[in-house]
Amino acid sequence: MNPYHQPLLPNQTYHLFSRATGSEKLFLSPENYFFFLKKLKEHTDGVCKIYCYALLPNHFHLLAKMNSEESMIAHFEKVKQVTFSLLHHDICDFAMERFSNFLNSYTKAFNKTYQRKGSLFMDYIKRSRAGAESDLTGYVWYIHKNAVHHRLTKTIGEWPFDSYKPILSNAPTSLLRNELLEWFGGREAYIKFHQQVVYPKPENGRFLDL
Repeated sequence: MNPYHQPLLPNQTYHLFSRATGSEKLFLSPENYFFFLKKLKEHTDGVCKIYCYALLPNHFHLLAKMNSEESMIAHFEKVKQVTFSLLHHDICDFAMERFSNFLNSYTKAFNKTYQRKGSLFMDYIKRSRAGAESDLTGYVWYIHKNAVHHRLTKTIGEWPFDSYKPILSNAPTSLLRNELLEWFGGREAYIKFHQQVVYPKPENGRFLDL
């Protein structure tokens, strides 16, 4: 199995990422970024919770913890209005369907706003499972340094469309804020961890990959 096509299993954590097709951009205004997060919660909150995210002009990264099987089945039955059956249904397929619906919903709204047609995202969301405890730390680091890596900012915390600052905020959030801060050993440890040196990509590599 292609590791980027693996199923989204209950109770597991995944790094999810995708990018725009060709040279397109996913976000053309601040409102686009906020609308994307709104649609993300609207479509996927029933199957997962988000640890952290980074939204960049032509791609995005999410670190998502899938809900329990019982919770996902309950959401399946609420959405589909049928009783879940192991013989006829697959909860992992349902989880991917929720993400597909999310991207389709965003694309339709984006196309309407900017009078464009056609696909906006790659044809699937790539996913990598955080299989070890060290993976969670590594993915958080990778996601929060992404704007610096792509030369959008000089330091972590400057980019307004990632979750570094929301994790530190006291404002209400649907992010797994407390769980993430506890993982790092508290607020100060979280801040210190993110003060590591980030090496930007070469100028000619800007935005070309994930």
